Amino acid sequence: MTCVLAVDQGTSGTKAIVVDETGAILALAEVALEPRYLAGGGVEQDPEALYDSVVLAGRRAVAEAGVPVAAVALANQGETVLAWDRATGRPLSAAVVWQDRRAEAWCRAHREHGPRVGELTGLVLDPYFSAPKLRWLRDHVTTDGVVTTTDTWLVHRLCGAFVTDLSTASRSLVLDLDDTTWSGELLSLFGLDAEPLPELVACDEVVGTTRAFGGEVPVAGLVVDQQAALLAERCLEPGTAKCTFGTGAFLLAQLGEEAVRSSAGLTTSVAWRLRGRTSYCADGQVYTAASAVRWAVELGLVSSPDELDTVAAGSSDGVLCVPALAGLAAPWWDASATASFTGMTLSSGRGHLVRALLEGVAAQVATLTSLVADDLGRPLSRLRVDGGLTRSRTLMQAQADLAQLPVELYPSAHATPLGAAACARLALEPGLSIEDAVPTWRAAEVFEPVWSADRADDHLSRWRAAALVGTTPDGSS
Repeated sequence: MTCVLAVDQGTSGTKAIVVDETGAILALAEVALEPRYLAGGGVEQDPEALYDSVVLAGRRAVAEAGVPVAAVALANQGETVLAWDRATGRPLSAAVVWQDRRAEAWCRAHREHGPRVGELTGLVLDPYFSAPKLRWLRDHVTTDGVVTTTDTWLVHRLCGAFVTDLSTASRSLVLDLDDTTWSGELLSLFGLDAEPLPELVACDEVVGTTRAFGGEVPVAGLVVDQQAALLAERCLEPGTAKCTFGTGAFLLAQLGEEAVRSSAGLTTSVAWRLRGRTSYCADGQVYTAASAVRWAVELGLVSSPDELDTVAAGSSDGVLCVPALAGLAAPWWDASATASFTGMTLSSGRGHLVRALLEGVAAQVATLTSLVADDLGRPLSRLRVDGGLTRSRTLMQAQADLAQLPVELYPSAHATPLGAAACARLALEPGLSIEDAVPTWRAAEVFEPVWSADRADDHLSRWRAAALVGTTPDGSS
């Protein structure tokens, strides 16, 4: 039996599973993390806490499984960055989280380069992506050491390699998406052309070995968390799509081997490089999903995320929420957009507000499904979903209603590490096909739309009008 330790290093915690070749999870361990939300749009994490959480969760999972593991896989946050000393591995800065907006001013000052950046990278010149945050670190924190995404630092701490996988690199704004190589033109634009760059590797590549979790085992299966979930949910054919409801909500649609640029305000990234072939995906982001729920908990609107369905009213009674607590991503790309509740009266209670908050998340995702359909030239037939917020039946039904699509609930809460584990298995078994590496699955539940198309269109029209009120006049960063 070939077992893999797969680690999902996320924003609010690190999860580690030990999984066998059938996809059965033999052990699970989780370690919570607390991002720091700062004035001015800053969001940071303690790098040492990130690394310690990886090691602690991994060791707990291996001990609980009681079986040897053949490899360690790592899924990462994608756009979170830090400065660090390559000689010692010591962090030289906090980890600047993907939600951090402090590079917004730099992006605004260089916005004339946006079209060229989009042409080369498939992305938008926005502080969400890695390179603006790397530039911010160099301008405001330190010029020492190297600046990279957290995956490169974690892997270096585990096995000494200086690498990043192509799916992560494609989120940087300095990767040529067609050539899948670092772009000298873009590195020069960001003033990063003198920086040491990690080696680009495939997602099914062994990059070294580590003893951090017991005996010496290969490190393989490096991939961005959202792309890992796309793989686990078997979105292998062009037009298949999933949305992960975590700290944010992330919709990805498989494009196949052609890096088609979006004409609808979405972005295009590398889904993965497996078996020597690169697959691409269209993606759209909702910056605050579970983080918006956490905000509501802190305000006392709901006691805990587990009580969302209990507290949410059966109808929002005209209340609309735009949960743009960290700005708006596709298709607005407005880092300065602000959140709002509108339509409230003296009869509005917290149940209406909670319901409106969930519908606001669903409205953003529904907007993304419509844009994906525009890019594909055909509507989606269904939406596969995973992540912690899928436990809210209210949210999932709102998603089906507003997107006018069946919503298929992935049967495991661990899509991201399962996808990373599949990448590691492909690294260990050269004769294994991608289809055979990813276990088949059946939806735990399917939420069918109960709203009419007219009702959904009316709600989305009113919601989008409310969203525009909170955007900046030029509508983008």
